[in-house]
Amino acid sequence: MRLRMMTERDFQRFWPVFQEVIAAQDSYAFAPDMTPKQGWQLWGELPLQTWVVEEDGELLGSYFLKANAAGPGSHVANCGYMVAPAARGRGIAAAMCEHSQQQAREAGFLAMQFNSVVASNEVAVALWLKLGFAIVGRVPLAYRHRELGLVDLLVMHKPLA
Repeated sequence: MRLRMMTERDFQRFWPVFQEVIAAQDSYAFAPDMTPKQGWQLWGELPLQTWVVEEDGELLGSYFLKANAAGPGSHVANCGYMVAPAARGRGIAAAMCEHSQQQAREAGFLAMQFNSVVASNEVAVALWLKLGFAIVGRVPLAYRHRELGLVDLLVMHKPLA
């Protein structure tokens, strides 16, 4: 398993995974009908860094790293992670999260914050807690889950220093 910076061509290959994740409407507050161009802009162009996990030529996952806010809040990082459904349960999300924290430290970030972890996404919540993130807030009924209806979003945070 190798992590490397994502290219636009990589994103084109990763698009079916990206599209499947956003279409599920159970973890990301991204428009499920966005185009590949919009997806690349959001995932690959706007962030500070975008990485891909590759094994034997297959793209297993990807994450982006960016500042959570501008100006006085720019010392806190934010990331988003996606793992191909067929590759789940292999530790890829954990590896990407650990890698992203190191990249964030190297970029000068002092903390990492996840603004909208879907509370019903128990696997993600458990992983972030295991990796040292704390739940610092809950936004009631802030996510429209495709199957469960309105569910809470969690704000999670971890100091990096």
